Amino acid sequence: MKKNIPSVINAWCMYDWANSVHALVIVSSIFPVYFSATALSASGTPDVNFFGTQIKASVLFSYTVSISFLITALLVPVCTAIADFTGKKKRFMQFFCYTGAVSCMLLYFFTKETLISGVFLFGLSLIGWSGSIVFYDSYLPEIATEDRFDQYSARGFSLGYLGSVLLLLFNLSMILAPQFYGITQKSLPARISFFTVGLWWILFAQIPFYYLPSGKADKEKSGNWIFQGFKELRKVYGRLREQPYLAKFLSAFFIYTMGLRTVMYVATIFGATELKLPSQSLIITVLLIQLVGIAGSYTFAWLSGRIGNIYALMIGVAIWIGICTGAYYTTEAMEFYMIACTVGMVMGGIQSLSRSTYSKLIPENVTDTASYFSFYDVTEKLAIVIGTFIYGTVEYLTGSMRNSILALLVIFVIGLLLLYRIPSRKVYHFELDRNEN
Repeated sequence: MKKNIPSVINAWCMYDWANSVHALVIVSSIFPVYFSATALSASGTPDVNFFGTQIKASVLFSYTVSISFLITALLVPVCTAIADFTGKKKRFMQFFCYTGAVSCMLLYFFTKETLISGVFLFGLSLIGWSGSIVFYDSYLPEIATEDRFDQYSARGFSLGYLGSVLLLLFNLSMILAPQFYGITQKSLPARISFFTVGLWWILFAQIPFYYLPSGKADKEKSGNWIFQGFKELRKVYGRLREQPYLAKFLSAFFIYTMGLRTVMYVATIFGATELKLPSQSLIITVLLIQLVGIAGSYTFAWLSGRIGNIYALMIGVAIWIGICTGAYYTTEAMEFYMIACTVGMVMGGIQSLSRSTYSKLIPENVTDTASYFSFYDVTEKLAIVIGTFIYGTVEYLTGSMRNSILALLVIFVIGLLLLYRIPSRKVYHFELDRNEN
C-alpha cells in the first residue's frame, strides 16, 4: 500500500490516544492508589488474604503484573503468526482491545469485598492492553517509510500522553471535588474513573479501526491455520537470527526495558508505601510525568536524527541509572517530584525510540510484520515479567523497596553495556529476497 498517507498515519497515532489512558489511570495513578487503600486489612496493615495466603498488597500488585504479561508473552506469538497467515491483523487487535477495555469497565465493581475478582480483572486488562499493542506497533513499517519512523512514533506517544492527561484531569476533578458531581460515596469517583478508561478506549479506538488496512491472507498458502501460524513464526525466527543487529538490539532492549517498565508499574506504590505521600500528590505527580513526557518523546526523536538511534538510547539509559541512584536516597516529597520530572523526560522518549529503532531493523519488503513485532513484544513482556518479579521478590525477602531499586540500577547498567555493542546509525536498511515472501 501507499505509505505516509496523512489520514492513515493520524488514525494510527490515535490508538496511542485511545489506549494510553489505561497505562496512566489503571497502571500508574488512580488504580494503584485505590488498590493500596482497598487492600488494607481491618488492623490497617497492607496485607492481603489472597486464597488463604497473607501477602503484602504491593507484592501482590507486582506479581499480578508479572503473571499477566507472562500470559501475554505466551499468547501473542501464536496470535500474530495466525494473523499474518490469515490476514486478520485488525481483528486480533480489536479482540485484545475490547478485552482490555471491558475489563477496565468492570473494575467499577472493585471493592474490598470483591478484591480477588478485582485482581483478576486488573490482570485481564493488562493482557488486553499489551496484546493489542503488538498489532498496533506492527502497522508502523507498513504505513510509513523508514525516514519517518522516529517522527511518527514520537507523535503517537505524544498523543497518548495528551489524551490520557485530559481524561485524568476529569477523573481528578471527581476525586478532589466529588460534591460538585453530587457524589457522596467515598470510593465512587475512583471506580467511575476505571469505567471511563474502558469507555474512552473503545470509543477512540474506532478511528484507527476504520482507517487502518485490514490485511490480506496469502492465497498461495493452504492448510490448517494454527499449524501454518506456527510455521510462519518459525520462518520469522530464522530470519531474525540472520540479521546482524536485530538479536543484539533485542537483548539490550530486553534488559533496559526490564528496569524501565518495572519503574513505571511500581513508582506510585513506592511513593505511597515508602514515602507515605498522600493520594492526591501521587496522582498529580503522575500527571506531571505525562506532560513532561510529551517534550521527552520529541526530544529523543530529534536527538536520534542528530547522533543516531543507539547513541540516543544510550543517553536515555544512562539517565535512568541516575534516576535509580536518586530514588534510592530519596526521603522527601520534593526529591520524589524532581525524580518524577526526570522520569517523564526519558520514559516516553526511550519507548518511542525503541519502537522506531526496531522498525528500522526489520528487513525491507516483509509482509509478516505482526510476526516480527511479536518477537519485540514478547521480549518486552518477558522483561516486565522478570523485572516486576525481581522487584517484588527483593522487597519480599528484604522488606524494603529501596533494595529493589538497587537491583533495577544494576539492570540498567547491563542494558547500557549491551547497547554499546551496536553501531549507532541514523538509518538502517536491510534487503530481504522477495521470493521468501
